[in-house]
Amino acid sequence: MRHGETEWSRAGRHTGRTDLPMTPEGEARAGSLAPLPAGRTFGLVLTSPLVRARRTAEPAGLTGAAPEPDLREWDYGGYEGVTTAEIRRARPGRDLWTDGVPPGREFPRETPGQVGGRADRVLSRLAGALDDGDVMLVARGHLLRVLTARRPGLPPADGRLFHLETGTLCRLSLEHGSPVVAEWNTRP
Repeated sequence: MRHGETEWSRAGRHTGRTDLPMTPEGEARAGSLAPLPAGRTFGLVLTSPLVRARRTAEPAGLTGAAPEPDLREWDYGGYEGVTTAEIRRARPGRDLWTDGVPPGREFPRETPGQVGGRADRVLSRLAGALDDGDVMLVARGHLLRVLTARRPGLPPADGRLFHLETGTLCRLSLEHGSPVVAEWNTRP
């Protein structure tokens, strides 16, 4: 589940470590997601440690959620708070997925491979929990896109193939023993 809208996500600003609250629309969308996980048994519910993810889980009815540091968003370094259009004006042809980000004054930065490593650690942690029911993750868009790519073994940069809207539910599953995307950007 991707967290609900913040002022920066609405404006298209890269929001990694800056801990912003959701907009009223984001809060409402989070609450509207409650019917989607209803009736499922969750062996584990994990959220990003940032408030926007925790505040999405609560109104969606996901109780007992534990913060997972590896679910925090990509550390955008020098691109924190900056839009893609602003970055491309300064660096034409720049691509987050292949070029990564420059270091910032406040935040160091992460490479696509480092984000993929965190996604792999989360996927390893989930393996045992799936025996006890479904697993729900509530986090930020780019991290969830990288995790989706890593699930079937794609490179982290292939997360660019999975556009993810705020306040939506996605479901990864298995078909004949192979990882598949079963639902994407689902809303009630």
